Amino acid sequence: MSEKIKNMFSGISGKYDLINDLLSFGLHRRWRKKTVRMSDVKIGMRVLDLACGTGDLSFEFKKAVGESGNVIGSDFSDGMLEIARKKAVAKNIAVEFVNADALDLPFETDSFNITSIAFGIRNVDDIDKCLKEMARVVKPGGKVAILEFGTPSGIFKYLYKIYSKLFIPLIGKIISYDKMAYQYLVHSISKFPFGENFIKLMEQTGKFSEYKSYKIVMGIVYLYIGTVK
Repeated sequence: MSEKIKNMFSGISGKYDLINDLLSFGLHRRWRKKTVRMSDVKIGMRVLDLACGTGDLSFEFKKAVGESGNVIGSDFSDGMLEIARKKAVAKNIAVEFVNADALDLPFETDSFNITSIAFGIRNVDDIDKCLKEMARVVKPGGKVAILEFGTPSGIFKYLYKIYSKLFIPLIGKIISYDKMAYQYLVHSISKFPFGENFIKLMEQTGKFSEYKSYKIVMGIVYLYIGTVK
């Protein structure tokens, strides 16, 4: 990930949660809860949440694994991690947050039951390598859960284009004073291989025995679940 993108995320970290609520109309919280439900998480499991941002998905996983489980949230942005750690203290939720490269994870092979990434895999420099790293650190039979934006079809596609090209950058500029960051968001979504194209990328890694995809909100968001060989 380029230093420019890394600095961009750190720069918007203070308003990140507010903008997420505004842009998704609060629905991102439901999407994260669904990711946890569909991951087959159980009490006592060990979970690694990549590109954790300010920690919302990490916190949901910690609630699911209970006191006997362990959740580590990782991100490349120190600004995001600082806020995540403050939220963990305020919520009294024991999640460890670390700065780690999603393409070269500092964890042993087969050391987690689940790895997850929400709205972050489109930002990595090498999707194939990221998928392989996520699978590497998961035990055989464990899950890789990926929540990411897509592009809706039909008439809703045109409404979404108007929303993404006008509303998203405008809100980003007004709230975070960084229109460029949210223009980057729109651009990265439009270029991302969603749906069956992303499933093909998972298949090509050779690391998964099963793949499932779930379309959310008519394809604005997709959830992908892979079972590690």
